[in-house]
Amino acid sequence: MGSKHKTTLLDRARDELFSHVIRCEVLEAHMDDRTEWLADTMDFMAHRYPQLSEIELAQLEVMGKRFIKPAIPHGADTTATNRKKWQKATPAFQPALETEVPAEAETPTEDEVEGELAAAAAS
Repeated sequence: MGSKHKTTLLDRARDELFSHVIRCEVLEAHMDDRTEWLADTMDFMAHRYPQLSEIELAQLEVMGKRFIKPAIPHGADTTATNRKKWQKATPAFQPALETEVPAEAETPTEDEVEGELAAAAAS
C-alpha cells in the first residue's frame, strides 16, 4: 500500500537529520553542545543537499531545533501528564532564550526571517 504523499528532497533531508540526531545521541548532550552540533550538521546538510534552497535549509534548521529541544522531552518517562516531575528533574529544558541573547539585541520573528529569506531568494 503506497503513500499518496510524494517524498520531497526536504523530506529526505529532514529524515536524515533526525536519524543523525538519534544515532549521535545528541539528545543526551547539554543544550549548548546540541546547538553547536546542529550548526555543524546544518553546514554538512547544505553541502549534502545543494539542491535545497536557502528557505528550505532554514526550514530544515527550524525542524532540527525543535527536534533537539522539544516542548516535551523525548522518552517514555516524559509525558504531559507528569510534566511537573520532569520539569523539576531536567531544568535544561526550560526556555533560556532571554539569557542567550543580550537584552539590547532584537530577535527577529519567524515571519521576519521568512520574509528576508524570500526577498534574498527573489533577488
